[in-house]
Amino acid sequence: MSGDGDRYGGRPAIQLQRIDWEVRALGAKTAGLDVTRQLQDYAYSQKTAQSALCGYILKKDSPSCGMERVKVYSNGNPQKIGVGLFAEILMANNPLLPVEEEGRLGDPGLRENFIQRVFVLHRWRSLVAEGLTPSSLTTFHARHKLIIMSHGSYQDLGRLLTEINMENVHEAAEMYIGKLMKILKNIVQRKSHVNVLQHIQGYLKNNLTTDDKAELCEIIERYRIGEVPLIVPITLLAHHFRKHPDPYIENSYYMSPYPQKLQLINLKRAS
Repeated sequence: MSGDGDRYGGRPAIQLQRIDWEVRALGAKTAGLDVTRQLQDYAYSQKTAQSALCGYILKKDSPSCGMERVKVYSNGNPQKIGVGLFAEILMANNPLLPVEEEGRLGDPGLRENFIQRVFVLHRWRSLVAEGLTPSSLTTFHARHKLIIMSHGSYQDLGRLLTEINMENVHEAAEMYIGKLMKILKNIVQRKSHVNVLQHIQGYLKNNLTTDDKAELCEIIERYRIGEVPLIVPITLLAHHFRKHPDPYIENSYYMSPYPQKLQLINLKRAS
């Protein structure tokens, strides 16, 4: 759904125009063409189908599918202040849904953030499908706690679960996932990963030799200053936990937040 339809022999090109305080999708070169209602009606018709999705990639600058900074014309003058008409309704209908633009996914940090949110939401939907209980919700939180810690504070989410029971589990779960997906939108900074790595390192304090501790500290420091990618300290930590298993770390998603074959963590750039 791009605005350049006629360039490729498809539908006539459209653009967003502000008419009497309303943004409409009108023909860029075709007088009288107005597809505002068609785009909006189609977007609303997809609400049920979209409710099962765990991620959505939109088209940069598109008057129908642009996520942000889409040109809106007023008296012939464009300003990059708009949102595609389909995209706007998609995001309003699905506030939990991870959404990104295809152009922004070229940034390693944004790409990793998007994929991580996709897999978190997928695990959440699986949890809900199995049937929510106070125990299952608490376990879900525990397994994601280190990921949450890397994105920001986890205390509010933890407090939300302190008084959970079967009577209020669904209400608490709705509040929990809303807060969680909002926190996960924060792009993780290198220093936050360092804090989590050092926290994980503490689970090995009684098991490592002096030399092993020194090596691990050195690798985490080299990651902190940008000499090595995140996969390097994580691989070393995983090596030590294979020798000295810890149930909490083993069940945590932090060191394996998505399938290893994606290899996104190798590409994480310095922040």
